Amino acid sequence: MPVPLVTVVITTTNGLRWLPNCIEALRQQTYKDFEMVVINNASTDGSAEWLQQQPDVCTFHNTSNLGFAGAMNRGIRESQSPFVVILNDDTQVLPDWLHELVSVAQSDPHIGSCASLMMFAHDPSMVQSAGINMDRAAIAWDRLGGQPVGKALEACDIFGASGGAALYRREMLNQIGLYDERFFIYLEDVDLSWRAQCAGWRCCYVPTAKVIHFTSATTGEGSPFKMKLLGRNKVWLVAKNAPAKDWLIIGLYDLAAVTYAGLRRGNWVHLQGRMAALSQIRLFLAERKEIKPSPMLSPLVWPWDVLKRLSHLKPVVT
Repeated sequence: MPVPLVTVVITTTNGLRWLPNCIEALRQQTYKDFEMVVINNASTDGSAEWLQQQPDVCTFHNTSNLGFAGAMNRGIRESQSPFVVILNDDTQVLPDWLHELVSVAQSDPHIGSCASLMMFAHDPSMVQSAGINMDRAAIAWDRLGGQPVGKALEACDIFGASGGAALYRREMLNQIGLYDERFFIYLEDVDLSWRAQCAGWRCCYVPTAKVIHFTSATTGEGSPFKMKLLGRNKVWLVAKNAPAKDWLIIGLYDLAAVTYAGLRRGNWVHLQGRMAALSQIRLFLAERKEIKPSPMLSPLVWPWDVLKRLSHLKPVVT
């Protein structure tokens, strides 16, 4: 069979409540030259049985939970298409979503990735993510998160694409590598975006590629599990990618964040994650290559203003 131009890779871990709507939305796409690959991450909720009944979905079953990064990497390796699209199972894409991503990606061979306009399921008039922003303090956040969709309608080059709904050019992945599977979940898309920036690849935000997202449906927004992994992966992210000249400012901002969470909120999970990361940090420092400053970094803000970027997020009950 001919290789399709695009492979859409979805990973699911007990996501049966989301999968049927996610897959059906893909079937309704106006763009047709794609295949669907689902990596079942050791689900026990009937996902495997449901997937077996979907003849148009190519499914691979992991006997253990490899995390988002490991599962997505397996899907990428099992495919051969020139473009790979990463999609969360807790999403519903609009009919022209894939057509819009592919059209932009094909317009310039220097475009290595494309970001979607992701909107909150509970309020589709609000942006969940319009790509990834990053500043010199190595703080990454969802671009335009919490803003009205009307403020996110301009296409532009950005730092990176959120792994919730991202298109990657395989040529770029072959050059810079896939997701770092040690991250398991969270910030693996930021790490990949940073490596792509250093290698000179463009990332384009495509506002016409629209996605409804039931954000953090799997782990819960603000859960201790998520906070600990974010703390751990942040240290590894910096060790791999941040210019040494920025380490002082990164350390000061990180100290402010950990202190605020601990003293004001009684939450030391972030610190636990960072301490866990330090035990392996030499491995990540040894992998550092030539670090080139990214032209897409956002300006620094005062530490007390950082939280405003996340003020729209609320804990999710699943």
